[in-house]
Amino acid sequence: MTHFLGTHQNKLDAKGRVSIPAPFRQGLRVLDGSDPAAGVSMILRPSHTLPCIEAWPTTRFNEMLARLDDLDEYSEDYLIMATSLGGGALPHDSDKEGRIALADGLRDHAGIKENVAFMGIGKIFQIWEPAAAAKRYADASAAAAARKLSVPRRAD
Repeated sequence: MTHFLGTHQNKLDAKGRVSIPAPFRQGLRVLDGSDPAAGVSMILRPSHTLPCIEAWPTTRFNEMLARLDDLDEYSEDYLIMATSLGGGALPHDSDKEGRIALADGLRDHAGIKENVAFMGIGKIFQIWEPAAAAKRYADASAAAAARKLSVPRRAD
C-alpha cells in the first residue's frame, strides 16, 4: 500500500499554482495507474475538521464515500456527512510538471497566501499554510505523547 509521508514546502506561482512534491506525485501515479509522462489526478477538498486542504487519491476518496452507503441516504447523518465530504470536493488534474491550481476558496480555507506545506498523513496528504502545518505537527506529536498513543497491532 502506498502512503504519503513527510512534510514538503513549495511556493505558489503568480497564477496560483503549486508543484506537488515528487514523492506524492509518484504515490498518486501508483494508486491510479497513470502514465508517468502525464499529470496526476486527485480529489481536493477543504477539511471539515482542520484549516487545511485534503488531497485524496481518487480511488481512496471513492472508497471512503462508498462507506456512506451503509447509512440510510435520507438520514440526517448521511446528509451531513455526504454534504461535508462531497460538497466542497473537486477533482483536480496536475499538468505534466505536477502543478495544480489551488482555487481561491481552498486557499482561503487553509489561509494559504504564498508558501505551501504538503504534509503526508498516510493514506492522503494535506496542504497547509506552513506555520499552521508546523503547529499542527507539534500539537499532534505532543498529544500523542501525552496520551501515550501507539499504533494498534494487527491480528495476524
